[in-house]
Parts: sequence; C-alpha cells; structure tokens
Amino acid sequence: MQKDITSMYMDELTEYVIEKGWPRFRAKQIFQWLHKNHVTDANGMNNIPKQMREVLKESMCHITYVTHQTSEQDGTSKFLLKMDDGQMIESVFMKYHHGNSICISSQAGCAMGCKFCASTIGGCIRNLTAGEMLGQIYTVMNILNEEISNVVVMGTGEPLQNYDELIRFIKLITNEDGYNLSIRNITVSSCGIVPQIRRLADEISGITFALSLHAPTDEKRKTIMPVANMYTIEETLEATDYYFDKTGRRITIEYSMMGGINDSPEDAETLGKLLEGRGYHVNLIPVNPVDETEFIRSTREVIAEFKKILEKYRINVTIRRGMGRDIDAACGQLRRKYGEKN
Repeated sequence: MQKDITSMYMDELTEYVIEKGWPRFRAKQIFQWLHKNHVTDANGMNNIPKQMREVLKESMCHITYVTHQTSEQDGTSKFLLKMDDGQMIESVFMKYHHGNSICISSQAGCAMGCKFCASTIGGCIRNLTAGEMLGQIYTVMNILNEEISNVVVMGTGEPLQNYDELIRFIKLITNEDGYNLSIRNITVSSCGIVPQIRRLADEISGITFALSLHAPTDEKRKTIMPVANMYTIEETLEATDYYFDKTGRRITIEYSMMGGINDSPEDAETLGKLLEGRGYHVNLIPVNPVDETEFIRSTREVIAEFKKILEKYRINVTIRRGMGRDIDAACGQLRRKYGEKN
C-alpha cells in the first residue's frame, strides 16, 4: 500500500510539500493538524487553502466509523471501523482510574493461528499502515471527545509481523510536535517473533513489551500456538531477557488460563521455575469465550491457586479484569466481524 501523508515523518511531509510547490511552512501546519489536532478529514484544516485541502484529501488514509457497542458491565466501548479498501478493523476504548486506554489493531486479521483466539480466524489479509493505526486512535478520540493516555497494540494482528509500520506508528504518536504521547504509555504485545524482539530492543527504548506465552513447556505451547514450532520458549525468553537488559523495561508475560489445558498446579510450578529471578510480571487472563473454540476458562479457585504458586517463586502476578467481555471486546475476542452483534 502506498504511504499516505498520515504515515509520514515531518521530513517526509516537508519533501512532499516542496514537491507540490507549496511553501515549506505548510508541512508543519499539516503535521499538527493530523497529529496534534487529530483531524481525519482535510476539510478540517481551516488555515490551509481550499485547493491544497482538495489535494490532501486524496493523500490521506481514511478511517470510517461504522458503529460501536458499549459494555453495560464496565463502560468499555468496541468500535468497528472501515478502511479505504473496505477492510474492517476493531478497536477498544477502556476507562481506568489512571486514564483512558485504547487497544488498537496492527493488521487486518492475523496469521498466528493461536487456537483460543478469534482474531486469527480467517487469517491475515494485510498489514495496516502507521496512518491506519493512528487513525483508529484519532477517530475514537473525536467520536467520544476523550483524550487517550495509554495505547496498547494488542488488538487484531501480530505487531512484530508489521514491524516497520509499528515503529513508524510509535515515533509518530510520541512526536513532540504531534500528539506527544509518552513512550512509556505504549504497550506492544507479541506471540514472540524472536528476531524482531531483539531488533525492537535495539531500536526503541521505553515501551512496555508483553509476551503472549500461555504455556510453560514447548510441547504444550505447540498444541495451542503454532509460533512455538518456530521458536522454543528458551529462545523466546532469551530474547525478552535481552530486551529487559537493553531497555530496563520490565517484561509482562500474558498467560490465558484455559480449564484443563494449562492451569494445573504442575503447570504453575513449571512456569514459576521458568520465570524465577527474571523480574517479569505475569498477567493471568481467564480465557474469553469464542464461538468457534471449545476452550473454557479456569475457575476462580484454580486461578487463585495458580497465582499463589507463582508468588512462591517471588513472581509479581495479577489477574486481568476482562473489560468488555459482554460485547466480545476482551482479550482474544476481536475479529474482522460485523453484522448482528455489531
């Protein structure tokens, strides 16, 4: 997909403006309209001449609001958005006491094939551009008239399979002339693409990295996560250790609790021994229901015992609150689905 102005760095936008024969200062104006004022339509750039705005319209990616649902349980909102090529994506807005968070997608669909996740049903159609990732945030902000203080790249898709656009997105959302989000308020979640974890450690410092592990052994992980056939747990944790050593940012381990699959006391002991002394944070996630799968969530008692065993190994553990579960907006429930439920 051709790069649009919403995905351009300031120097690239300056070059674009000069090529059009426009004054150089227009680049900063356009950049601030896009990223500081988060306009999604060039018509909103009221200090840009109309003739220029007409040209800019054709050079912007457009995220079109389709509909959204709001959870009656916790106020979480799930947005269905359409891109220029008709592909649908979902984004989730969540309110916390520490601020507003948004979970965005990095791909249309997902190729990772995790057995318990709805996002991978139908595979991956394509990567999103940085502009399309930003567009999710700006569109939701405009509709709700809310600011965003935390961004989680944990929606549909594997971010590290869309590495270059992910980095571009991070640099744009944190740019001081734009939205200027603190890089420490960005979390990137991955199934564990080992070479890209190391590359991320070398190129970006400050974001929180979350590893979707979901099993304590390679044998068990292979049954639910195809990525385990590419990289062993040992290789993956060596990469996250490298990330921690290089950036100083604590790693989060995401672990979906599936009844009878990965939630036994033996699983907890194995995981505890694996992570002991690493200083990681473990986030236990009661698996969320997906129509096409037969996985069931572990009971509260089982999860509490699992947590207790991990804490015996001096591991920091939390149990995730499933925000938006009643509207299929919780972890593992996002998909490119639209119709009656939306």
